[in-house]
Amino acid sequence: MSGPVYSTQHGAMCPACGQPLARCTCKQRGAPATDGIVRVERQTQGRKGKGVTVVRGVPLEGAELAALAKRLKKKCGSGGTLKDGLIEIQGDHRDALVVELAKEGWTVKRAGG
Repeated sequence: MSGPVYSTQHGAMCPACGQPLARCTCKQRGAPATDGIVRVERQTQGRKGKGVTVVRGVPLEGAELAALAKRLKKKCGSGGTLKDGLIEIQGDHRDALVVELAKEGWTVKRAGG
């Protein structure tokens, strides 16, 4: 079905069924499929030597993931971003994030070196 993808009255529209996303009937929008393990790693590549802590595999999406990213950034006292389902926090905060994510009830592992 081809139809509008945005309506000023309803906001974002589902391209498949044509309903507003809040009332979409064609499919359940769930969290992306993961192996159930949240991984926390440090990366520097492509950042001119400045390290960031990357959190991947969180079984949330949309506003819930954005809210989690905001809480984690506040906990670390650092800036960061949310890109393609990955939470990036400036600096090396692996230890604090592992503890904080374990409090949320997820299985958390440190990844990388």
